[in-house]
Amino acid sequence: MNEKYNVYLVSDSTGETLDRIFLSLKSQFAKFSYEKKEFAFVRTEQQIDKIIIDCNKSENSLILYTIVETRLAKYMSSQSEKNNVPCFGILGNLILSFSKLLNQKAIHKPSAQHVLDDDYYKRIEAIQFTMTHDDGKKVDDIEEADVILLGVSRTSKTPTSIYLANRGYKTINLPLVLEQKVPEGLILNKKACIVGLIADPERLADIRRNRVAIMNDHKIKDYTNLDYIKKEVDDSKNLFKKNNWPIIDVTRRSVEETAASILKIIEIKRNK
Repeated sequence: MNEKYNVYLVSDSTGETLDRIFLSLKSQFAKFSYEKKEFAFVRTEQQIDKIIIDCNKSENSLILYTIVETRLAKYMSSQSEKNNVPCFGILGNLILSFSKLLNQKAIHKPSAQHVLDDDYYKRIEAIQFTMTHDDGKKVDDIEEADVILLGVSRTSKTPTSIYLANRGYKTINLPLVLEQKVPEGLILNKKACIVGLIADPERLADIRRNRVAIMNDHKIKDYTNLDYIKKEVDDSKNLFKKNNWPIIDVTRRSVEETAASILKIIEIKRNK
């Protein structure tokens, strides 16, 4: 029987960075049983003391932390060692290595990545644009898009669009429906990175049947019909090939993997 660990995620900021790192870390271990406790905006020794006390009350406790202020990070490390609690600093060695490489001192400022700079406002603008243009709601300003995603229903267009928007890309996603033409401005658009998303028809049929069951709407017969879906996918492939738009099969891809492929396509397009 596998031991259960009490994982303490301690951050001097929102904890978002640490949480993502932990998600990546735990995915590498198939048999990792744990309970997660998160502590954000930890910026005093008193807060650390309380966390250590809590660790001592639990078995198999371990700490992962992102604390950039050197004195406080050392205090976390020393207190953990005194109490025999395994403790791992995520950013410390990396910051030190970068400091040596760049030959400059790090500012050691918590939440420095959340500064309200031009990149921040660019992301906010991209998110607002993307939400307004979700699922083909608005196409009259299609020329303003950085990325345009096309695909039949349930090919992860919306979540992928939102992911890209969080990276600062104004994204429009357009649903492809049989016998309906795409907007004329799409064909003429030379600025945006246009990508076609496809998926295995049988997989799409399963997803759509589940959606129909949840919505309790069984009137849409074609929507879940496998032959109809196959024709949808075939027609979308023909459209993508006709216009030389890159195609990504999302059947066995996570949203993050799909977005990473799109970002690579954007990079290639920029370097042409």
